[in-house]
Amino acid sequence: MDDLARHADDLAALPPSCGPVRLVAVDGHAGSGKSTFAARLATALGGAPVLHLDDLATHEELFGWTGRLREQVLGPLSHGEHARYAPYDWTERRFGPARTLEPAPVVLVEGVGAGRREVRPWLAALCWMELDRETSWERGRRRDGAGLTGFWDGWTRAEERHFAEDPSRPYADTLVRQLPEGYAWLPGPRATAGANWNVTYRSQDAPPY
Repeated sequence: MDDLARHADDLAALPPSCGPVRLVAVDGHAGSGKSTFAARLATALGGAPVLHLDDLATHEELFGWTGRLREQVLGPLSHGEHARYAPYDWTERRFGPARTLEPAPVVLVEGVGAGRREVRPWLAALCWMELDRETSWERGRRRDGAGLTGFWDGWTRAEERHFAEDPSRPYADTLVRQLPEGYAWLPGPRATAGANWNVTYRSQDAPPY
């Protein structure tokens, strides 16, 4: 088991990537544990803000949120200003009241596609949840119940298309594997290719899938 506090310190020591902010992405398949991991990492970072990409996506635009992310979040943060965005209500199918996101030293952005090519130039680090898609999707379906089977059928097709066209894992600095207690941090493809920083222990890479 790895100590999140140690890795949080390493992330906080990285050069800023989005104005004064170190933007850290947590990507992976739906159901892979991104939200839980991001919440625990945020706590280890002393209460770092977390942006959930589910708040920017919609039923009609599962992956069409990059414009909103750039205009409402990345632009303001890059100028040291508070971001202001309206989270999408998945029950009411409309955007709700606006929220603010402060330009903290570290800001986490979590969700499927957080490490996509349009976002990577703004990132200080990209973490990938190392769990295969079939296991992740099955976990997600169990979590959400039979009532969302139709949504999940559409989601998995959309996610498969997205990662086929715009994969994140090859650019990950860290592969995060959930353990019975805690997480293991492994060097990601970018780190092993010679990135100029590393927040992982030396360990054998997991096989691709």
